[in-house]
Amino acid sequence: MEKLGAGDPQRIGAYRLLARLGAGGMGNVYLARSDRGRTVAVKLVRRELAEREEFRARFRQEVRAARQVGGHWTAPVLDADTEAVVPWVATGYVAGPTLQTVVSHGHGALPERSVRVLAAGLAHALQDIHAAGLIHRDLKPSNVLVTIDGPRVIDFGIARALETIGGDGLTRTGALVGSPGFMAPEQVRGDRITPACDVFCLGSVLAYAATGALPFGAAGSGAHALMFRIVQEDPDLNGMPEELADLVRDCLRKDPAARPTLAQILQRTGAEDTVADGRSRDPWLPGTLVAQLGRQAVRLLDTEDPEEGAATGNPARPQTPAQAVEDAAGAGGGVSGAGGHGAGPGGGAPAFPVDLAKQPGTAAPAGAPEASPEHAPASDTPDGAAPPPPGQPAPDRKPTQVVGPG
Repeated sequence: MEKLGAGDPQRIGAYRLLARLGAGGMGNVYLARSDRGRTVAVKLVRRELAEREEFRARFRQEVRAARQVGGHWTAPVLDADTEAVVPWVATGYVAGPTLQTVVSHGHGALPERSVRVLAAGLAHALQDIHAAGLIHRDLKPSNVLVTIDGPRVIDFGIARALETIGGDGLTRTGALVGSPGFMAPEQVRGDRITPACDVFCLGSVLAYAATGALPFGAAGSGAHALMFRIVQEDPDLNGMPEELADLVRDCLRKDPAARPTLAQILQRTGAEDTVADGRSRDPWLPGTLVAQLGRQAVRLLDTEDPEEGAATGNPARPQTPAQAVEDAAGAGGGVSGAGGHGAGPGGGAPAFPVDLAKQPGTAAPAGAPEASPEHAPASDTPDGAAPPPPGQPAPDRKPTQVVGPG
C-alpha cells in the first residue's frame, strides 16, 4: 500500500481515495472509502484501453456478468461506471493477504486440513463464477485471498476484456492471457477454453498451497520451458498426502474431459459439511496464521482519509472536467506486467494489501492481466451497470467524478 502521488486522483465517482494498492496491465487500483464509510478497491482503467471501443464493449459486458456472481466466496463487484471517459469499477475489499503471501512470505505450506477447506471454498467460488457465464482463466495464489472465514477469489471475468486488444487470446503485447505457472494445457496450446480450465488451475493452486512449490516447476528455465512441461509432463506432487495428491493429480489431467467436476471435487475434499454460506464453520487455519491475520486487520482500521491536497502537499484547487479526466488518465498510464495490491513484501511480516506482481517461480508476461484487488461492501448502482434486483429501488447516486489531485 502506497500513499497517493502527484498523478493520482483524489476521488473516483462517489469514492474518496485513501492509498494506491497497485498497478497492472489494465490500470491502477486504489484503496477507497465511500461517502457512507465503506472501504472498497477501485480500479481505474488505462486511458489507452478506454479509447478502444472493442475493449470498452468487452469491459462493459464482463462487469455486467461479474455483478451477477454471488459474494459468498468471491469479492463482489459493487459499483462501476463503464461509460465514463475513463471507466472504473469498485469491488469489495477483503481484509486478508493473498495465498501467495501466506505460503511464500509468511506461514509456509498449509496443513492438509487447511488445503481441503481451501479446495472446497475455491470449488464453491468457481461454481458461482461459472453459473454467471464466466470462466476465471487466471486462478492462481495471488488471486486467492485468505481470511479467517475462508478463501475468497478475486479478479474473475473483468481481466478478460484485455483479450480484445489482440486476437486468439493474445494481449496487445502478444503475451498469452494467464500466468505461466498456473495455466492449463489448452490455454498454452490456444485451444478452446471451457470451465475445465479452471479445474486445472485449481489443481495447481492446491499443489502450491500444500507444498510451497509449483507442480510443473519454476520458470527459472524460461516461460516456454515451463509451458512445455505443463503440456507434456506429469506434475511433481512429492510431499503431498497421498489422498490429497490423488485429487490434485486428477485436476491436473491433460485432457479437460478427464478432470473431475466441481461437484466431484467438493465431495472428495471431505469438507463439504464444514463450509457453507461463504465461510468455514470451524477454524480452518493454523493458530499462528489466525493471529497474524488479526494483527494485520487492525492496520486497516488505522487508515485515515487523506486531507484535501495531501497527495501532493499542496491545497486542492478547482479543476475543469477536462483537467480532472486528464489527471486521472495519467494515473493509469504506462503500467505493464502483473500487478495489483501494492508494495511488495519487505522485511518482517508483509502488510496487506500486498504485491501481486511478485509470484514465486512465475514471471507473468508483460501486458498480462493484473490480479486485481477486489475487497468489502459498497453502495451505488452506476450508469451502464446491471440494474438492482427486482423489487429493490435503485439507490441514489452522485454524478460520476474523477477529481485530480490539483
